[in-house]
Amino acid sequence: MENQATVKKKVVGVDISLESTTYAVVDVRGNIIAKDSFVTEDYPDIGGFVSALSEHIMALVEANGGFGDIRSVGISAHSANFMTGSIENAANMPWKGVIPLSALLRDRLGLAVAVANNAHVVALGEHAFGCAHGMRDFIVITLGTGMGSCIFTDGRVKLGADGYAGEIGHTCVVHDGRQCGCGNKGCLETYTATKGIIRTAREVMAESGGMTAMRRLDKLTPKTIAELCDQGDEQAIEVYRRTGEALGLGLANYATVLDPEAFIFTGGISKAGKWLLEPAQRYFEEHVFHNIRGKVKFLTSELEEDERNVLGASVLAWEVKEYSLFK
Repeated sequence: MENQATVKKKVVGVDISLESTTYAVVDVRGNIIAKDSFVTEDYPDIGGFVSALSEHIMALVEANGGFGDIRSVGISAHSANFMTGSIENAANMPWKGVIPLSALLRDRLGLAVAVANNAHVVALGEHAFGCAHGMRDFIVITLGTGMGSCIFTDGRVKLGADGYAGEIGHTCVVHDGRQCGCGNKGCLETYTATKGIIRTAREVMAESGGMTAMRRLDKLTPKTIAELCDQGDEQAIEVYRRTGEALGLGLANYATVLDPEAFIFTGGISKAGKWLLEPAQRYFEEHVFHNIRGKVKFLTSELEEDERNVLGASVLAWEVKEYSLFK
């Protein structure tokens, strides 16, 4: 039996997004003991980023009890593969190719490191601490710089044969449609993620001509377009109607195959609320398999985004096999 004195009671959770990297020391109950962040884009070279991340983690851990009580590290990142521990060909990150992030950090930190894509990590966080608590079959949808998803079925995350299950953002919804960063055309995320929504807004403005509220914006973003929706601007509402219809169609196909209890929406674009989700749900119900029509819930995450992702990463950290140089 393991000696009680050797049981590790804390982990490190890390969330890597295009804008910032947040890292936290989290205890076994999910309490965030300490948290900090730095700007991801300050490190366009992966070697410099790994060095900075390891140094930041070491400083935070040493300031909060040291490594003797840290079991492992869990990391959320775009296009990360839990089965390989690598970020693989990320379409929306500065580092290209295959980045063996788990191995690189394990060598520097002397701890076990688990890496998974952000939707996988969000699903773990929602199941442990959020609105999916108690559910056995649900799908997380992340809407931001890209579009991702995670299938949580029969009480666990579904990874697939090679760890790529759930890439709904890269399913084709328009033949020979918009060019995607993944190399294909017509991917769902080219209509539902940040660049896609901005492109739709420009198409709507081109169709109408003249000076419009969207043309007067200092910066055209999903957030500023949603703010115009709140003010009743018809063109902004049309942008989100088109976006919602594309989303609803993609989700109808997804649900017809998987029969989930709920979709849980996260990410900055989900904050558009009814402007996005009402047309999405309407189009979803029109196209989903009739036997599950009206049964799949559309839910928006209630966890604070800056905490949810590091909490989910902490859940991931508890699941990796323990390895530590700090016995």
